[in-house]
Amino acid sequence: HERLGEETRQGTVVGQIQGPEDQVKEMKFWLKNVGSPSSRIDRAVFSNERDIPKWSCKAFVPATEHANPC
Repeated sequence: HERLGEETRQGTVVGQIQGPEDQVKEMKFWLKNVGSPSSRIDRAVFSNERDIPKWSCKAFVPATEHANPC
């Protein structure tokens, strides 16, 4: 199982998002403006954005459910 978000030693989180463009935009908005209840968002930087022919994940299950089908 692959984790899509990981906390760094600097206290930041890095990860990747895959999916339909509208859902990616919605997730980016959530990451930039809402975040998890215990997070403090100072800024959000998105890079290396590109179209990919095949996603490596078919679904997302929150880490709180202890499973991710990637």
